[in-house]
Amino acid sequence: MNIIQAIILGIVQGLTEFIPISSTAHLIFATRLTGLSERLAAEQQTAVIAVIQLGTLAAVFVYFARDIWNICYAFVRDHVLLLRGRTPPGIEGGGLLGSRMSPDAKLGWLIFIGSLPIGVLGLALKKVIEGTFTKNLWVIATMMVVVAILLFIAEKVGKRERGMEELGLSDALAVGFAQVLALIPGASRSGSTIMGGLFAGEQRETAARFSFLLSIPAITASGLLELKEAVHRLPAGSAVPLGVATVVSGLVGYASIWFLLRYLRRHSTGVFIGYRLVVGGLILLLLFAGLVRPL
Repeated sequence: MNIIQAIILGIVQGLTEFIPISSTAHLIFATRLTGLSERLAAEQQTAVIAVIQLGTLAAVFVYFARDIWNICYAFVRDHVLLLRGRTPPGIEGGGLLGSRMSPDAKLGWLIFIGSLPIGVLGLALKKVIEGTFTKNLWVIATMMVVVAILLFIAEKVGKRERGMEELGLSDALAVGFAQVLALIPGASRSGSTIMGGLFAGEQRETAARFSFLLSIPAITASGLLELKEAVHRLPAGSAVPLGVATVVSGLVGYASIWFLLRYLRRHSTGVFIGYRLVVGGLILLLLFAGLVRPL
């Protein structure tokens, strides 16, 4: 992988990780267009993608630095106080998690619970994820269309009433299990989790914000695990281009978070639904016509 290819992959990853149009689908296309798919095995492509995701993870850490600090601080503080038999500050009551913890500490638990489904299934299906299944255009195109339809339904039936302070266990479960769809290429982690949030009755911006916070454990685990293995899998001389791609993805990813949160305050996900349907449908037509190879 040269520097130009690295910059292209970084831009694609940064643009598509948080916008609900499937980063995996676009990265697979990018590896084909740049010729990397012919030089890297399926496992190597998976390793490259997972490592570049660390750049967008850094973007989440920077953008939500204050939120992350507040959540971690409140989580530790509340549990220490509870162990000492004292009441944490900011208790609002109500709900299984909210009755004895501050809102930030409760949010920490929701992120933990919401991360369990993809963590368990991700480890169980690790070999499948690293193989050719996640590079198959039939799978990618089908999931582009399926999640677009589900997101459309979520937009229509979701009440879009609740903000961050009103999130509860049902949100963690709904969004957490929706995130499992991200293990299937073309589904989009952000698209799946925003869809889950809308089905749970969250406001669009809340669904996106919770989606970004929930991405931290999943992307961290995936990226660090693949980083360890990428050292042995990738060809010699890949370190510098991979570093460039990661930095670029972080910078572009930060801008993508900023854009999406502001966009969803006043707009629906309709433009992304339309994009997914057009791109997914086009890929399926090309596959049926035999104009592109599935792998």
